Amino acid sequence: MKYVLFICTPVGGEELSPAQIADDPRFTSCIDEVRSRDIVKGGARLRPSTDATTVRVQGDEVLLSDGPFVESKEYVAGFDLIEVADLDEAIALASRHPAALGGGSVEVRPVWE
Repeated sequence: MKYVLFICTPVGGEELSPAQIADDPRFTSCIDEVRSRDIVKGGARLRPSTDATTVRVQGDEVLLSDGPFVESKEYVAGFDLIEVADLDEAIALASRHPAALGGGSVEVRPVWE
């Protein structure tokens, strides 16, 4: 089954650049594991939530606002698309992710196929 792991970071928390992630042993060991198992099928590191633009439509009017879609204590900082046997395996993987171990969270959501 395919799942998306939404990597959530606390607002005001440490914002690592892709280069810093590549040099951080917490992330490199996690990345090495999933690459060796060939379970990551895609994903991306996202820019900070302050760079987001939210689009809403009310009737014929398109409304834009700066920032994420809701006020929150966390924001989505990236995502991984994984393919694993079942939800238990996806949860096990998410529980070892540095974001979950470092004060953030990882939301596991199944993908419609």
